[in-house]
Amino acid sequence: MIQSLNVMDNTKKSDNMNHNMDKLDYNGNSLQYPEVTSSMSSSSIKLRVTAEKSMFQSVIGEIISCLGGAVGTGNIWRFPRILASNSNSIGALTFYLIWILILFLWSIPVLIVEYSLGRFTRNSVPLAFCKFFGEKFFWLGAWMVSVVFFLSCYYPVILGWCIYYFYISCAHSSLPETEEAGLAIFSNFAEHSYWPVFTQFLAVALSGVCLAGGVRWIEKANIILVPLLLSIILFMFCWAITRQYAEVGIAFLFTPSWDSLLSPTLWIEAAGQNAFDTGSGMGIMATYSTFMSRDSRIVSYSFLVPILNNLVSLYGSITIFSTVFSTIIQTNPTITRSAIVRIMKTAGTGSTGLTFTWIPVLLSKFGLFGRILCASFFLCLVFAGISSLLSITQTGVLAMKELNVPHRLAVSIALIASALIGLPSAIFVDFLANQDTTWGYALMISGFLFCLLVIIYGPNRYRQVLINDFNTNDCHLSVLWVPLIGFLVPLQSIALLSWWIYQCVTTDPDWLRLKWTSLSTTLLEWFLSLIILLILNWILYRTNILSEALKHSGGCDPYNPATYENEDEFTIKCNNINIKEEYTESDSIICTRF
Repeated sequence: MIQSLNVMDNTKKSDNMNHNMDKLDYNGNSLQYPEVTSSMSSSSIKLRVTAEKSMFQSVIGEIISCLGGAVGTGNIWRFPRILASNSNSIGALTFYLIWILILFLWSIPVLIVEYSLGRFTRNSVPLAFCKFFGEKFFWLGAWMVSVVFFLSCYYPVILGWCIYYFYISCAHSSLPETEEAGLAIFSNFAEHSYWPVFTQFLAVALSGVCLAGGVRWIEKANIILVPLLLSIILFMFCWAITRQYAEVGIAFLFTPSWDSLLSPTLWIEAAGQNAFDTGSGMGIMATYSTFMSRDSRIVSYSFLVPILNNLVSLYGSITIFSTVFSTIIQTNPTITRSAIVRIMKTAGTGSTGLTFTWIPVLLSKFGLFGRILCASFFLCLVFAGISSLLSITQTGVLAMKELNVPHRLAVSIALIASALIGLPSAIFVDFLANQDTTWGYALMISGFLFCLLVIIYGPNRYRQVLINDFNTNDCHLSVLWVPLIGFLVPLQSIALLSWWIYQCVTTDPDWLRLKWTSLSTTLLEWFLSLIILLILNWILYRTNILSEALKHSGGCDPYNPATYENEDEFTIKCNNINIKEEYTESDSIICTRF
């Protein structure tokens, strides 16, 4: 369906149009563009018309898909466990405050860069970095892809847990009613069996089926499943806060512990969680936005999507904490808050089993209706997680496709590699906790690299060229964004990582030992990843693969105004043609200049 018909002067833009002709969509199909068959001097222009290829069918589809890419296990599983791990005997409000502060001073500014970069360049993050810095700096953008790839390796394990809990909600006659029963189910499954390997591969297979079905199918599914998931979360939230003694858990959540502000671990955990929650620094939104038009309201999305996403995390954490405090106090009225927090921290390694232990306990009070709700909750969480996994996977798939790897082969490589490298996470929960921490913290580096791109190009220049001047249907980005992205955001990344490293070195006598939770293990994983990326960059550069990819990259060149300035385009109108009418590829229409 043709939504717009803007044709470029073929005498000035022929190279750019030829590049665009080779652009691929998410399904690996070539994107067809109108062919200009007359010169600028003629009075009419003959076009061969094909359907406009777009990822999204509507604004609602854009928002829901972006929200679906962000909302998932990170909100329901990861956020409550990170919150519990960083709570002390007094309360958890300090974590909330830092988390909200990071949202507006780090995540949203970086998301604006991601949305605008993808929409403007129409390229994956690595090739977009090549457009700004040259072929020798492919590795900078590839760092984001590698971080997201390692996240995608253990993500199917969590989805596999959701699949298993969907199964037991349907197959078991009742849900666990106590913390001991819930923890026993999780421990026997995740820590003392090989079933997580099967469910992990099942999650990867489901993702492969969805990729084969096309991204528009995911958009249509998200429009149903994401609101359904949010409705179930809202219902559980309302039920949890009305339970007896739930107010004790809520009071704990909103009680500050000001001494914890001096802990760098708290700050970097909150920052990493916010990046994980919103997808900031992952390159996911940069990948999504390559299929957005200039009409897309990317500045608005950069605020709306992460705020809605963090509200889901907030509701999820209140639901979990209310349920835990209510259930435990009813069982043991004399227990202290610090004892309850210790119980939450021991719900699996690093509190990995917190949500899976307590959601069934909460819904067990409803009998059969509770089982239906529990099954629906985990089913929707599976689909929301698959949507997020697809977003993560597509970040790497798009990068490979631009290096001339066929679509199906790129998808196969991404899924098989993620399944194999994710095997240790499925077998050893300690390894999963290590991967979650290592690559969650690495998002701070990714965010810094996005800032570095803007700083070298010029923050105000970036704001004008890639955002404000390129927008056609969005609010202008304020100049206040310039000092944020040019100074405050990168300063936060450097300061938090440096502070965290300093604390580890000075307080952990075993920081040099290669343990699951040690600083040296995290730094070693980052270093090995960097070495591999530098070698890959050298190979791609020496074999001219990158130069060929850039020649056919399409999109806009940030240093070539001829590729994006309005005066180098002319607008046409069609005689007696309804532009919403559908055409076949063989149709031609005659248009006149005005």
